[in-house]
Amino acid sequence: MPDGTLPFAAPAAGGLRVRVKVTPRAGRNRVDGLAPDPEGGMALKVAVSAAPEDGKANAAVIKLLAAEWRVAKSTIEVVLGAADRRKVLHLAGDPAALRRLLADWLARQDWGRLPGTGAARD
Repeated sequence: MPDGTLPFAAPAAGGLRVRVKVTPRAGRNRVDGLAPDPEGGMALKVAVSAAPEDGKANAAVIKLLAAEWRVAKSTIEVVLGAADRRKVLHLAGDPAALRRLLADWLARQDWGRLPGTGAARD
C-alpha cells in the first residue's frame, strides 16, 4: 500500500505479528488477499494444498510466506492458532525494516482491490 499501512500486521518485540486466515487442502499454494478479522482488523488469506494434520499446513504456510516475502523460513513462527484456521505468526527481525519489506510486497500484489483500503474491487 502506498502509505505503508499493514492492516494484517502489528509491531511486536523482535519483529512483527502477522494475522493469517488459512484454507488447507486448496488446489494450490497462494496468497489470496485480505479478509476481515474477528477482532476488527484484517488478516492475510492464505491457501495451501497441505492437509491440516501433523503441522503440515502450518509448514506450508511458513514456506509460502517465506518465499513471497523473500525471508528465511526460520524467521517465521506460528505463535497462536497452530490448530486453527486463524493464526498469528511472528516474523522475526527489525520491525521497521520488516514493515517496509511487507509494505513493498503488499504494494506489488494484484488482488483486484483490497478490502478495507477504501478502494472498491473492479
